[in-house]
Amino acid sequence: MASMVTTGGILADIGTDHAYVPIALVQRQKIKGAIAMDINEGPLARAQEHIRAARLEEYIQTRLSDGAEALLPNEADSILIAGMGGELILHILTEGESVCSTAKELILQPQSELAHFRRFLHQKGYCIEQEKIVLEDGKYYPMMKVRKGRESYAREIDYRFGKGLLEEKNQVLYQFLLKEQKSLETVKARLESANTKTAKARQKEIEIDLNYAKEALKEYEV
Repeated sequence: MASMVTTGGILADIGTDHAYVPIALVQRQKIKGAIAMDINEGPLARAQEHIRAARLEEYIQTRLSDGAEALLPNEADSILIAGMGGELILHILTEGESVCSTAKELILQPQSELAHFRRFLHQKGYCIEQEKIVLEDGKYYPMMKVRKGRESYAREIDYRFGKGLLEEKNQVLYQFLLKEQKSLETVKARLESANTKTAKARQKEIEIDLNYAKEALKEYEV
């Protein structure tokens, strides 16, 4: 995610926790400074300790903040929100829209509700400029750089899996799709042996998800 931040600006890290990202970016001289923000005093205290240990108090300030509440419009060039569920990030963006919309870019790492998340961004007039996905310790972490601007999304698989990732035939996404297909097929087979209304309804949902995973995998055959 740090590599997605544009050089030379001020970063606001919402939900900073340990402040590792702003510290790393200042140490690499990639940003001029940062505002490390968190809703809880405990994580913010740890962030302050790490900032002092790195002797970067002059470059990184901390703020207790519920989302973007303590951030002013045009105060940050880049806003980073990571390590949260998709719905929570959307809540932060919605509640702090007057502030978040003034940033040049948003660096986001939603951990759930990805199709809904991308659709929300599209409807709010954001363009997903870049996407990455990382596999670590068996878990997949999608992330994206977002700016104001329109883009055309015509397919459900673009919302579900990421238009940019599919276009570049991202190999980590490919691994995810194969794993997803296998998992869905296993669940489908188990549900087929159950003869209840609930099982049949769930089976239809699984079939829809499976068809989209297969459709996305066909992108890698082209």
